[in-house]
Amino acid sequence: MTEPQIAPYGSWKSPITADLIVAGTIGLGQIALDGEDVYWIEGRPAEAGRSVIVRRTPDGEITDVTPFPFNVRTRVHEYGGGAFTVKDGTIYFSNFTDQRLYQQTPDSEPQPLTPQAERRYADAVIDSKRRRIICVQEDHTDSEQEPVNTLVSISLVNGEDVQVLASGSDFYSSPRLSPDNSQLAWLSWNHPNMPWDRTQLWVAQIKNDGSMGEAGCIAGGAEESIFQPEWSPDGVLYFVSDRSGWWNLYRWLPPLAAQGQGRPPLSKEGLGGAEGVELLCEMTAEFGLPQWVFGMSTYAFESANRIICTYTQEGSWQLASLDLQTRQLEVIETPYTDISSPKATSGRVVFGAGSATEPTAIVQIDLATGENSVLRRSSELEINTGYLSIPQAIAFPTDNELTAYAFFYPPQNQDYTAPAGEKPPLIVKSHGGPTASASSTFNLKVQYWTSRGFAVLDVNYGGSTGYGREYCQRLKDQWGIVDVDDCANGAKYLAEQGLVDSERLAIAGGSAGGYTTLCALTFRDVFKAGASYYGVSDLEALATDTHKFESRYLDGLIGPYPERKDLYEARSPIHFTHQLSCPVIFFQGLEDKIVPPNQAEIMVESLKAKGLPVAYVAYEGEQHGFRRAENIKRTLDGEFYFYSRIFGFEPGDAVEPVLINNL
Repeated sequence: MTEPQIAPYGSWKSPITADLIVAGTIGLGQIALDGEDVYWIEGRPAEAGRSVIVRRTPDGEITDVTPFPFNVRTRVHEYGGGAFTVKDGTIYFSNFTDQRLYQQTPDSEPQPLTPQAERRYADAVIDSKRRRIICVQEDHTDSEQEPVNTLVSISLVNGEDVQVLASGSDFYSSPRLSPDNSQLAWLSWNHPNMPWDRTQLWVAQIKNDGSMGEAGCIAGGAEESIFQPEWSPDGVLYFVSDRSGWWNLYRWLPPLAAQGQGRPPLSKEGLGGAEGVELLCEMTAEFGLPQWVFGMSTYAFESANRIICTYTQEGSWQLASLDLQTRQLEVIETPYTDISSPKATSGRVVFGAGSATEPTAIVQIDLATGENSVLRRSSELEINTGYLSIPQAIAFPTDNELTAYAFFYPPQNQDYTAPAGEKPPLIVKSHGGPTASASSTFNLKVQYWTSRGFAVLDVNYGGSTGYGREYCQRLKDQWGIVDVDDCANGAKYLAEQGLVDSERLAIAGGSAGGYTTLCALTFRDVFKAGASYYGVSDLEALATDTHKFESRYLDGLIGPYPERKDLYEARSPIHFTHQLSCPVIFFQGLEDKIVPPNQAEIMVESLKAKGLPVAYVAYEGEQHGFRRAENIKRTLDGEFYFYSRIFGFEPGDAVEPVLINNL
């Protein structure tokens, strides 16, 4: 092995290029099992971001199910998820272009099920007994009013035959039929709550004609979030609740039903829930997730007596088996640190997984032998580990004598070392949401930076999930303060430890992370540059010009609007560009309905007028997040080029320049 070259941080030549990332990477999404077949969604940048259902048969054959130009993606809540279901070989999916439901067998062309209309569908289950599909419907037919969300039942014979099963709440999710199709469970919540704040779990009888009997509330209410209701094969209802301060597993064992005396009395108010709710496995761990999209799961039934589940502690995920009779939890050893969306049948479990050195994959485990099989990888690229930075989970002090968490990636490239005494530039990553979390799973976009000589700090600031309800609640009324302090304190902590250059600190984030980025650049003096990906600059505009799902989100993060208009103005970077004194690059999709382009454009014009270096890269046809390969490449290289000009180093690779005003 040759001796490493001495070259400044940032100027290292890397084999992990933007071209390599977009050419060799796909997104892996929703997983479903149907008999012996495994289905999942692949998001393909090389096909303009099209999402395709893929099927794997027991003999290992993998084929595309979704023909071009169909794109399996729903826009319910704008973020979507739960875009397909499969039953007895027939697939039912939402098509992105027209948002209609389609049905298809693997060997046939998709046929529309629902009529052309301004309606969207998600999170479907099949009622085989009545030949109907039950799902969430979001009705946009009245463009002057807020969309109407309901639970509906749609005939599989005539898609215009629709029954409204549940209405009156602002939001619905997770309709789940009992094994005998006699009962339906679901979640609902109302403004101004988000699903991780307060949800309710309901159950009702389904009558022979498909209509629904009186509903009763099993769990939920003030200060309780319910996640993923599921019926066991023997008809017991399970769910995840954070009533203890952590998302743990529960089940509902109605005493009268257990004695064969019919349906037990239910709470109609949801204040405290019904009798018979039982905690299965109390842990200071999270078995739940913030329900940003439909179809999320952390557990599945291998049998009536066994759950295969995932949980996270301090940013690392485990796979485990829970005996439902003894309530004993046994960890299933895997090489993965990020595990998601388990689906199980007798003797096996299929799930999404990744680790610090392994990209996300669809994995299957034989529960009898422990044999681990990778069914599909998000990337087939084989990269020498000498170019890979291994994340270090760190805890650091932050304001109010509290502790915050992050993953630290030091620079790593086996071909280079920096000149003696030089410290690397740092990019602080502020994740979106803000109710979400950073992951330590192998991420080529992070390795793009570290292999060029940057350090990266991926911050799980106060308000992130995975550390209990109390940690998540740190952001209540404090968005733009707690998250910003934690990102700034993380950067200062690394600088004080001598691990990064305090004069070359940058911060970058998308969506809500873009807001944290712009606040940090405007209201703090820690960072020297930043990158905003479709970030929020004007909270008032966000509160009055965003989609229904998040239209009252800020009530809990900032305060009620317009009553606390003063806070919205005080925490909006757009009003304080006179305090901003460092360069910023903005990336924006021009069809973004969540954070419209004017949020970026007003900020850009203000910085231009002030004379600060500023760049603006906008993409036709892109929404909230970039899906096209050429735009993903342009964004990565564009941000890198921007820092090279601001921090004064020469890239080791040729990159396409971006226009920087006032440079």
